[in-house]
Amino acid sequence: MLYNGAAPFPDEETFKLSDSFEKAGLIGLPEKGSVALELVVKVININEGRNGVLLKKCKTLAGYSAFVARMREFEKECVDRMEAMTRAVRYCRDHDILKEFLEQNATEVMNMLITEWKLEDALAVRFEEGIEKGIERGIEKGMESVARNALAKGLTPELICSITGLDMETIKSLQ
Repeated sequence: MLYNGAAPFPDEETFKLSDSFEKAGLIGLPEKGSVALELVVKVININEGRNGVLLKKCKTLAGYSAFVARMREFEKECVDRMEAMTRAVRYCRDHDILKEFLEQNATEVMNMLITEWKLEDALAVRFEEGIEKGIERGIEKGMESVARNALAKGLTPELICSITGLDMETIKSLQ
């Protein structure tokens, strides 16, 4: 796997799928070191200035690395992302970096960069969804607490159902 993210990352790192399961035994999986089938992924950092030997062997990969570096550089200088993309494409074509590819596919490259998926954005969305789910669970637990108190005070399950919005099955399970 090739890494070209902006966050610091070593030149190479190996990941094992089994390392993702901290308490594998609790969910019925074998403990670490005893898996029947293992997925091992070697991740290579292809950012500019990293893994030069590999990049020298593959001109296209080196060009991609340089293009990404120029894109990041111009994003810092430009207020407008579209201007930064245009400058990066122009710079690379002018300096014979992926020149032929960019001449033929500049529009597709620009469209890809406009809709670029970013891990930070995805994590932010996931965080917000988690907050919403937590609020929903908190409200539900609060209504269950209200229902328990109402049952203890002798209110009927039907009345509690209409007050809390909980279904009759949940209210009966609280009795």
